[in-house]
Amino acid sequence: MDKRKIKTALISVFEKQGLEPIISLLNTLDIKIISTGGTQKYIQNLGVDVIPVESLTGYPSIFGGRVKTLHPAIFGGILIRDTDQKEAQKYNISPIDLVIVDLYPFEETVAQDASHDQIIEKIDIGGISLIRAAAKNYSHTLVISHKGQYDKLLTILEQQQGYTTLEQRKEFAIEAFMISSHYDIQIYNYLNDNPFLSLKISEQKGYDLRYGENPHQQARFFGDLGNIFTQLHGKQLSYNNLLDTDSAINLIAEFDEPTIAIIKHTNPCGLASDPILDRAWDRALAGDPESAFGGIIASNREIDEITAEKINKLFFEIIIAPGYNDKAIDILKQKKNRRILLLKRLPENKFVIRSAINGYLCQEKDLKIETKDELNFVTNRKPGTQELEDMLFANKIVKHLKSNAIALVKDKQLVGSGMGQTSRVDALRQAIARAKRFGLNLEGAVMASDAFFPFADSVEIAYKEGIRAVIQPGGSIRDQDSIDFCNEHNIAMVFTGIRHFKH
Repeated sequence: MDKRKIKTALISVFEKQGLEPIISLLNTLDIKIISTGGTQKYIQNLGVDVIPVESLTGYPSIFGGRVKTLHPAIFGGILIRDTDQKEAQKYNISPIDLVIVDLYPFEETVAQDASHDQIIEKIDIGGISLIRAAAKNYSHTLVISHKGQYDKLLTILEQQQGYTTLEQRKEFAIEAFMISSHYDIQIYNYLNDNPFLSLKISEQKGYDLRYGENPHQQARFFGDLGNIFTQLHGKQLSYNNLLDTDSAINLIAEFDEPTIAIIKHTNPCGLASDPILDRAWDRALAGDPESAFGGIIASNREIDEITAEKINKLFFEIIIAPGYNDKAIDILKQKKNRRILLLKRLPENKFVIRSAINGYLCQEKDLKIETKDELNFVTNRKPGTQELEDMLFANKIVKHLKSNAIALVKDKQLVGSGMGQTSRVDALRQAIARAKRFGLNLEGAVMASDAFFPFADSVEIAYKEGIRAVIQPGGSIRDQDSIDFCNEHNIAMVFTGIRHFKH
């Protein structure tokens, strides 16, 4: 039977806002209402007759209200089918055709940094069971699982005078299972923060994107961007914008000094640190002014008027910063479509997850930042103070370049980068060519590699360009070849012992 008349409704909700017009309409349509605890009192205060659950179960609400509805009289009524009528009469069980139940606010309680005991108390038992039962029996029962469905329910009740169709009941059941599965995953992930045990992901918030990586690909973002930044200006972020923004935020978080980075297709193409922010911009842009066009700009300091004036001369897609002074924001808003993001906090995700083949790859995020004390000085000449600072600076950058990757740095300025190459020598040649194209002097620069040098050829090429200090992971069976060359040519080399591949 497709169309069914609602004769009895069970209502038990935590959030009662928006419930009044539904109660009124159910009363007008002569639909019996069963309820519990606070919801029952709420309905009674509206002057509407309500049947207490206790009168059906024969049990009072016990254990501080944690057990109210878990009884055959309730679940039997929800799960009853046409073929069950004879057995239902035997046990005096009447059908319940409409279930309006929401869940304790578990996710919200976690977000409020509540105590563990308070969070555990917000794990719903009766509510989740009622929702699942009603959704399972959607051929007979309509389930409303959150207040966002109230308006739709009102429309159905008004237009169809208390009748529902199978299509409508199935639609609400699908949403109910989405609600219940998301709820269970939030509980699981709260209690277990190890995705290597079992990967559980559920995001209900999100929005459709105009398209994906390319216009012929459909795409959607799942998550809450508002937790990380506020968009102050410009059109909606695209799929590629979001990938670039993620790369920019992770990159700029590595630096403590005033720093500006320019990102293109998730790779840093310009980056510099300087006590004066607009000078950091000048030096970042000088690293690759061609690639900077249409890129993403990220700063770890508030953008001032002078810096904004300089940045405004360039076409770019997005700017990200922890603040903007009033004059700076007015300048940057001059372009209608330019996205301006106010970074509120850094993402807290500790893992990286991506689809692969017919499953998922999950790994810890690469949060390692090498320090001076962890370095292994393997050559006769030790790096000077400035060289050492540039080495550590370059090592932060190279971990954010696609492998194979090389970063060339001088005075805390990225002067050349090579990335995504099939050989490390090609990555180095690309970095050198880029530096020369923009007239940057490599004499005295340092080189960082995301992985070891299997031969001495890269060190030889770097030496010919004036590079006199190298930082790399080490670990090749032919490490000594590179060390010997460095010793013969007075080059300082240090090993980190840490590889930073990024595919």
